[in-house]
Amino acid sequence: MYSAYEISQYRSAELRRQAENERLVRETLRGRRAARREAAERTSESDSHTGRPRRHRFLRTA
Repeated sequence: MYSAYEISQYRSAELRRQAENERLVRETLRGRRAARREAAERTSESDSHTGRPRRHRFLRTA
């Protein structure tokens, strides 16, 4: 059977792996957002932009 020390060591290692995975996910998402932002800036520079949103913010009521 496992001792309490071995169980705590295993749990600690598992938590470290989980934290590292979550950091990698956040970093990846941050990079994707930055790439989308840069792409949007490049396309908006070449297009004529009026400064108005393309869609209405609120839907019409019946």
